[in-house]
Amino acid sequence: MKLATLLTPEQIVLDMSSESHWEAIVELVDHLVGIGRLDAALREELLEALKKREEQVSTGIGYGVAIPHAFSEKVEKVAAVFGRSHEGIDFEALDNAPVHFVVLFIVPKKDYHLHLQTLAAIAKMFTNCEVRERLAVAEDRGEIQQILAGRAPKSTA
Repeated sequence: MKLATLLTPEQIVLDMSSESHWEAIVELVDHLVGIGRLDAALREELLEALKKREEQVSTGIGYGVAIPHAFSEKVEKVAAVFGRSHEGIDFEALDNAPVHFVVLFIVPKKDYHLHLQTLAAIAKMFTNCEVRERLAVAEDRGEIQQILAGRAPKSTA
């Protein structure tokens, strides 16, 4: 499943304020709650699930990208959010580089296979240096969504 199919423009945070790994996860979960994509009553339970996942191994996959994710029996469909940090976040990434792009998603437990497909698609997309460069300079949510969908014009430089 393509990331762009999981995101609306309101599910994109252009400039995250978080400086640490955990703050970033809380910021993005709170964003999903704030826009009504996650039930506020599930906030603590979902944060706990994300924390347990992060304690296994950091979801900072390298290339300035982190993909925190968790499962829940209480969500009906995938809830996703994309966050960008110009300053970079210490995510304890595998390559020790600061993270500039965070893709957080919560998957219904019944859709485990979807989780694997989504992780693979996101990881593959972000290994492309040009995609990361274009996301770094995108000026608005619509442009980011177009890049994630693979529809934005490529740079001519």
